[in-house]
Amino acid sequence: MNRTIKQDDRTADQRNTHTVGVVMRDRFMSGWGGATGGYSRAMWALDPAECDIDKLERWVSHRGDANYVNRVLVNNYRPSRSTVHLHVYVVGPDHPSQQ
Repeated sequence: MNRTIKQDDRTADQRNTHTVGVVMRDRFMSGWGGATGGYSRAMWALDPAECDIDKLERWVSHRGDANYVNRVLVNNYRPSRSTVHLHVYVVGPDHPSQQ
């Protein structure tokens, strides 16, 4: 049984367009709060027709709390059993990573 709490900020339409993303294990949030007893992961989903995945990956990699940064197909991503919290954020052209 997967006990991962998932919060996905994408709208129904964005679930069809924002299909690639970058996921990281959050070094700061893992192990407490909503991620008690496991890892917290954050994912940023984007529409590849609108945004640059390379820029997003660099932006995530340079975060101080980022570990194990990977590109993923958002709708196919399955976190490890040790992940207890996953938050999917939406990236658009105005996101800091795209500047």
